[in-house]
Amino acid sequence: MLQKFKQLLSYLGEYKKYAILTPLVMVGEAAMEILIPFLMARMLTYGVKAQNTEYTVKIGIIMIVASIFSLACGALGGRFSAKAGIGFGKNIRAKLFERVQDFSFANVDRYSTASLVTRLTTDVTNVQNTFMMCTRMLVRSPSMLIGAFIMAITINAKMAVVFAVVIPILAIALGLIASNAHPRFTKMLERYDKMNAALQENLIAIRVVKAFVRERHEIDKFEASADEVRKTQVAAEKIVLLNAPVMQLCMYGCILAILWFGGRMSILGTFDIGELSGFISYIGQILMSLMMITMIFISLIISMASVRRICEVLDETVDISDDHADPTLTLADGSVVFRNVSFSYNKDSENPNLEEIDLTIRSGETIGIIGGTGSAKSTLVQLIPRLYDVTEGSVLVGGHDVRDYKLNVLRDQVAMVLQKNVLFSGTIRENLLWGNPNATEEQIVEACKAAQAHDFIMSFPHGYDTELGQGGTNVSGGQKQRLCIARALLKKPKIMILDDSTSAVDTATDSKIRDALQQYHSDITTIIIAQRISSVAEADRILVMDEGKCNAFDTHENLLRENAIYREVYESQQKGAE
Repeated sequence: MLQKFKQLLSYLGEYKKYAILTPLVMVGEAAMEILIPFLMARMLTYGVKAQNTEYTVKIGIIMIVASIFSLACGALGGRFSAKAGIGFGKNIRAKLFERVQDFSFANVDRYSTASLVTRLTTDVTNVQNTFMMCTRMLVRSPSMLIGAFIMAITINAKMAVVFAVVIPILAIALGLIASNAHPRFTKMLERYDKMNAALQENLIAIRVVKAFVRERHEIDKFEASADEVRKTQVAAEKIVLLNAPVMQLCMYGCILAILWFGGRMSILGTFDIGELSGFISYIGQILMSLMMITMIFISLIISMASVRRICEVLDETVDISDDHADPTLTLADGSVVFRNVSFSYNKDSENPNLEEIDLTIRSGETIGIIGGTGSAKSTLVQLIPRLYDVTEGSVLVGGHDVRDYKLNVLRDQVAMVLQKNVLFSGTIRENLLWGNPNATEEQIVEACKAAQAHDFIMSFPHGYDTELGQGGTNVSGGQKQRLCIARALLKKPKIMILDDSTSAVDTATDSKIRDALQQYHSDITTIIIAQRISSVAEADRILVMDEGKCNAFDTHENLLRENAIYREVYESQQKGAE
């Protein structure tokens, strides 16, 4: 675990200087606080008791200066600590987000979205708060503990023996608390993941919830999830809270023992009243330092679970890497070849999702893909831009294995319009420019006309500068699909993959989109996954998928004559149309 803490500390970056300055000024504050009781004891003994006004005033002025210096150090420590802690948290979040961006689809599949959100927010906040506390107290408290203990021994060594009894009790108590608290906090953060998942799911599907009048059901479900968080939090916190009564028991026990023995010694004249006053002050500082050290220890216990969860993401081995790719290699054309390809999401070769796929797609061809639900149509095309890596065999694009290309080179030339169309907050223009940040107005309009999106965009009062809600909530499903197609066209790719991306548009608009693609982008290899045979009937060839295997690959006419699956789908759709 110490290694993981060190790993996170490497992300201090430009805030390292504040992390170094914080403990330095805190040592200054501790030194002044240790000095003040010593000065107080001398003032009482040699000033007040001896009725030496000049000495009393002199020591009093020194105490005021020491107090001001201590206050200044404390204020600077708080400022430096805040800058270091908040900057540290910012750097960890940035590194986590950057790491997630490097994940392959397989990596993302291992974590829920809610879990990643919790790690980027709650877990980082826990680590950030612990870091801020440590930078201020991890040096200050031990310094004050050691300094005050030395001063206490200097005043009366016999009385200082009291601490020999207290420290072992505290050490045993902290060990028991730590061993029981850590697994409970880990469980609490897992419950946070589940609660965030329920919240995210509800907000995304809020229209469905309202359409089915399931608000009460969702409220009950979320309350149950929140209650699970409450229970695990209470179970964890009640262990940690034992620290306070144990600490107070030791602290008040020490004070009582010192007052009892010190008072008797003072009455007998063997312990000066000034020394007793200073000794009691140092006892308070020692006990307060011990309390702060235990608080740091508890914070570290709480943050250990968060540190582990953060490092899990940072240490995740990315399944897809282009470290050994040829940086000079570019796509010569849009040809695609599958050579004996098998693929499994869980890397289980015994139960592949795709099995022994062999097919060749020539550059510039339009290929249709049909098949029943679960026939692995989408899985097949996701291997082309290397969103997943094959389990066996190889995929060649432009005459080279996709693993030979740098990922940005390959994916820049493969445009995908996925089944789930995603638009981002911002204007229509900003969303379209995702396809090509340097696209001109003419190129944007041309792509939107080809995608049959220009007319409905211009029907909005602000046209291309119309603001889209989060996820494109203020446009229809068909409009969203057309915008996503236009965005993909702006990439001017060599390969265009439409994964059931016209399912929400009418047949006439679907036909216009296909005609525009053939007319204006005939040099692009186009792969169309569709449920409607009418959407792929004019393709050069059509691939029929069945349970992860290539059942047939031929023209529409030949498939109607020779392939039973294709003919059955065609006839059922024709009857439906009639």
